Amino acid sequence: MDTYKTAQFSTETLAPVARIKYCLYARKSTESDERQALSIDSQVKEMLAIADKENLDIVDIRRESHSAKESGQRPVFKEILADVRSGRYTGILTWAPDRLSRNAGDLGSVVDLMDEKKLLEIRTYGQHFKNSPNEKFLLMILCSQAKLENDNKSINVKRGLKTRVEMGLWPEPAPTGYLKEKRMDRKCETLVDPDRAPIIKQMFEKVAYEKWSGRKIYNWLKFDLNFKTAYGQKNLTLSNVYMILQTPFYYGVFEYPKKSGNWYTGKHTPIITKELFDEVQAQMKSQVLRSQESKEFAFTKLMACGLCGSGISADEKFKKLKDGSVNRHVYYGCTKSRDANCKSGYINEVELIEQLQTLVEKLDIKLIPIKDKISQEVKRYKKFQQIILGTKTPIVVQDIDIRNYAKFILQEGSDIEKREFLNCLKGIIVLNDKVVSIKSERRES
Repeated sequence: MDTYKTAQFSTETLAPVARIKYCLYARKSTESDERQALSIDSQVKEMLAIADKENLDIVDIRRESHSAKESGQRPVFKEILADVRSGRYTGILTWAPDRLSRNAGDLGSVVDLMDEKKLLEIRTYGQHFKNSPNEKFLLMILCSQAKLENDNKSINVKRGLKTRVEMGLWPEPAPTGYLKEKRMDRKCETLVDPDRAPIIKQMFEKVAYEKWSGRKIYNWLKFDLNFKTAYGQKNLTLSNVYMILQTPFYYGVFEYPKKSGNWYTGKHTPIITKELFDEVQAQMKSQVLRSQESKEFAFTKLMACGLCGSGISADEKFKKLKDGSVNRHVYYGCTKSRDANCKSGYINEVELIEQLQTLVEKLDIKLIPIKDKISQEVKRYKKFQQIILGTKTPIVVQDIDIRNYAKFILQEGSDIEKREFLNCLKGIIVLNDKVVSIKSERRES
């Protein structure tokens, strides 16, 4: 008969309980209601004091400034979860539960690690949470409360913005030409900028009445006026210029949110009239205004300014004649990107071509690629003649005068053919005070 004895265990036979290793996680909230909360350094200092007092084993200190509002958007927090899964540490020490999560996704990841017994404890300034149903439930309530506060805040902000725009108040940063009222009792009011508003008005007038292009407006603002924005003191880009010219805010109305179809009459003082704005929109839709921005000119990006080293841009002009026809003129000149006061001047495309044709006699041309291309074109043409005439005469391509052909390309060729020819040159084409010349060094591609 088997004898059963009560097993006797001593404390020496029990496996030692593993000491919890903590990661100290400090996050600075970007939410407006927590602007007075402890900074990251203050959090670290307070939590290290707790760790020292309670003899906690801190393995790592991690800092992060990303908001916990959106799930999966905090890289440092992701790394902490990965380290917990790998066993680097089994506890997290942080200032408050909402520092870990303000959304359901991140909260679920934390609780899952506790359920898997990989995350044994979460400690905060006044509480600690272990893997027990009650403590996990309390943790979820506290984090869910933070999410509720975020959701309510979003609703309140949207309601406040809707109220302001219905009052005619622009809720975003003031457009160029306006300034925001700094007094809190007049929040969201937009005031006319006395220094920049007159220039903004001139922009609209020059496009409407003088038919200026966006590029010409840009050069005028940057090089003639050195115009800078009120916020950041930066020059306007070409896209900024077009955005201003298409913004209804300047004649007194605005759409909010953008592309919502909700239009409001602003409380701000208009800089221009609606008639002037409509005239500008009509000009912007015309081919004359847009041609410079969308059209590729034959000799741009192939020349450099001989005085300052800037690139060469083109300007297209149209002159209506008495008989109703229109003459087109193209002028090339320095972009002044390196020297706003460059005096290189402008040259008409007709004169430019004449000077290039004169230079052809002196240019060192890469003959082989040009000659091969021309030979193929001649062969193709002669073969076409054979088919039409029904002859079987062998096709013979005689020597071709490359230089005369180059002059012909410069005069009658397409923009692509002109570019292809000029790209075969060994030197740099420079424009200096309306005179074209060649530099010996090769242009960088």
